[in-house]
This record gives sequence, C-alpha cells and structure tokens, in this order.
Amino acid sequence: MVHSAHAQSTDTSCRVTLTDPQGHAWYVDEPQEHGGGDSAPNPIQLLLSALAACTTVTLQMYADRKQWPLTGVEVDVQLNPDGNPASGNLLKRRVTLRGELDEEQRQRLLQVANACPVHKLLQGEIQIPTELA
Repeated sequence: MVHSAHAQSTDTSCRVTLTDPQGHAWYVDEPQEHGGGDSAPNPIQLLLSALAACTTVTLQMYADRKQWPLTGVEVDVQLNPDGNPASGNLLKRRVTLRGELDEEQRQRLLQVANACPVHKLLQGEIQIPTELA
C-alpha cells in the first residue's frame, strides 16, 4: 500500500487543507503567535499524533488478536519535553494500558508499541527527495 497525503494552501494565512486519495480531509494551522489562526493542530502536533494514534491502534489490534483483557489505551507523546537534547530530538511516549493484564502481557505490549509502523518509520533512515512541479 502506498500512503500519501496532499497539502494545499488556503486563503487564511498558515491554514492548510490536507487530503488523501480516500477522500479524507483535515487541517493544519499555526498558533496565533506564529501568524496563524490556531484553528487546527500545527504540523509537529500532527506528527506526534500520528505516533500516538498508531501506537494505540497497534496495541488494540494485538490485544484483540490475543484475546487479552485490554479495555483501553492512552498514549501521550511530547517533543523534547526537557528542552533540546545535545543532538537530534527526543519523542517521549507514555502508554497507559487499562484492563486486567498481568505483568508479562504488559511487557509484551510495550514491545509491540515499539514495533508500531510509525515508530519504526521515525526510527529508520528517512530520505526526502524534493522536486518542484
């Protein structure tokens, strides 16, 4: 499957309409202090939410397959919560698991969280060749 997204500027400064081939539409905007209208998440928040959402879905799917008593998942992701590290960036992820899970199940779900597709994408080498149309 090829994943893709399309971004198009709008008449409102910093507000962008995003679409995909399936017909979904969503938006990005910047906070007012950066010239935007603060009407939608900013691009960094979208990236962080992709990791949080992928982690949540991956854990739910795995637990469902195993028929484990996972009744809920919450995932919080922060970018550089303690300031910029010496090199690179730090995405701090906190996963809350709900349900009557034993310690072995909880540890396995932690391993599964680290194998979600967005986590693997962000940890892998990324190349971004860019061309003008």
